[in-house]
Amino acid sequence: MVDPGFGFGKTAEHNLTLLAGLAALRELGLPVLAGLSRKSTLGKLTGRPVTERLAGSLAMALLALQNGATILRVHDVKETRDVVSVWEALSLVKARA
Repeated sequence: MVDPGFGFGKTAEHNLTLLAGLAALRELGLPVLAGLSRKSTLGKLTGRPVTERLAGSLAMALLALQNGATILRVHDVKETRDVVSVWEALSLVKARA
């Protein structure tokens, strides 16, 4: 597994650059982990405290999937599962088209 280490000594810009480049990590042939849930980057982007970062965490999870993540580390499992279910349904429709 590849874990780009979101957070851990990185600026919001570093984290966004990593997020945008997840597809390149997939080229290694390993699962890619994205742990963006409630990160301080979300606080910097939204101005919200950690207890109010659900919407941002869900957006980050979806963006991570769209950019190549195969594993999500999250705090809000039920809500994230709903986002993943919707994303997977759309992906299946697109695959059939």
